[in-house]
Amino acid sequence: MSPEKYPPKPILLVDDEAAWLRSLSLTLREATGIDNIIKCSDSRQVMDILRETEVSLILLDLTMPYFSGTDLLQMIGQEYPDIPVIVLSGLNQVETAVRCMQLGAFDYYVKTVEKERLITGIQRAFSMQEMRNENRSLKARFLEDHLAHPEAFAEIMTASKKMRAVFQYCEAVAQSSEPILITGESGVGKELIARAVHRIRCPGGPWVAVNAAGLDDTIFADTLFGHARGAFTGAERERRGMIEEAAGGTLFLDEIGDLSHASQVKLLRLLQEGEFFPIGSDTPRKLRARLVFATNHDLSGKNGSNGFRKDLYFRLNAHQVQIPPLRERFEDLPLLIDHFLSEAADTLGKRRPTPPRELATLLSIYSFPGNIRELRAMIYDAVSRHRSHVLSLDSFKEKIGYSTDLPSPAPDAEIIFPERLPTLEEGGHRLVMEAVRRARGNQTLAAAMLGITRQALAKRLKQFPDATPAPPARAVGSGLERVLQFFPAH
Repeated sequence: MSPEKYPPKPILLVDDEAAWLRSLSLTLREATGIDNIIKCSDSRQVMDILRETEVSLILLDLTMPYFSGTDLLQMIGQEYPDIPVIVLSGLNQVETAVRCMQLGAFDYYVKTVEKERLITGIQRAFSMQEMRNENRSLKARFLEDHLAHPEAFAEIMTASKKMRAVFQYCEAVAQSSEPILITGESGVGKELIARAVHRIRCPGGPWVAVNAAGLDDTIFADTLFGHARGAFTGAERERRGMIEEAAGGTLFLDEIGDLSHASQVKLLRLLQEGEFFPIGSDTPRKLRARLVFATNHDLSGKNGSNGFRKDLYFRLNAHQVQIPPLRERFEDLPLLIDHFLSEAADTLGKRRPTPPRELATLLSIYSFPGNIRELRAMIYDAVSRHRSHVLSLDSFKEKIGYSTDLPSPAPDAEIIFPERLPTLEEGGHRLVMEAVRRARGNQTLAAAMLGITRQALAKRLKQFPDATPAPPARAVGSGLERVLQFFPAH
């Protein structure tokens, strides 16, 4: 597959001097890697080109026969106001520059003496264009609440509004040339989100994933940048690094928070310069892949000599995708349980078991420190054990440490009753309310504690005038305290 051209939408160069067009094309290719270029030496053809081809930027000579640069600037501004136009002139005339800016030019440069500034201006124009597109895309997606590429997220099972917002943000920033940083706890599905971004951004390009955890500086450099022949003992031939393997596609670098300080310096240079040197080579190579990073660390809080470089963090953090943990989106539990049950049954060669109705409610009292990965492991373990038609809750209770049993009194312990014995009705009332209190208002769990059906419990609660317990405090800790914010009592 031929590498993707850069930028995806071509740059239009307009100048009546063919030699200057060739020279400028070579300058752009060598300095920035830009190779998607349309050259036009006849100003009369410019508007026809724009009608037929969507371009990302126009470099426009000021002095030409037929239509001058000023004439074209006015026409482009009327018909294609979103295309940035950089004006090039052979003369440094302040009045002319001001006039061009008033007509809507993005910038103005002198041809022969400002090539370096021109390169910077082109990169700035790209950044401004991307920012404008991202803002427009974000506004449309959040206001209209739709996904333009729902198929890209098909692998992710969710009914969560938080996750839908994550999808919308991913769509908005997917085409950006800036890196994307995906953060979240271990097991939340960071690589799935990275793959979704890749499917939106460059579906035909290669996907290359590298786990940075445990890589020392030398292995990291060789893995990413490759090496030249003879670079070190045993390097009998040149080897392409993962950056080159991902050209025209996406390079996903996972566990970025575990990089050594020396590796962080190399990565920072790659991001700043857009180029790299294979080990043992003096010839720089251009970065032609889009970069996506992931970490379960709080990079902003990792300071010190052994922490994460702040300058690299700020460079990575152009677009940050924060994935919520499973305990903040328990509405996904039924979907995930159903998906993993089918997956586990297929993998283990068993008939798919029927999940008990109480399973999602039972699991909702657990904080899931391992998130979706932990839930998947639980379900695989339960399916591997099950023998009957309905899946047993026992293995899940064991995993989450759930028990309705109270400590048994000593054999000779005396049960102390109040002076006035409660009636059976009063004792039943107190027992029911205690079960509801311990279940934090969840009637399914309370019924399980009492050994009765949920319908029987509901019938008993209707008989008590004070049967509605006070809502539990919404603590930040794990366990039962969180359940009601996702599964309120019925």
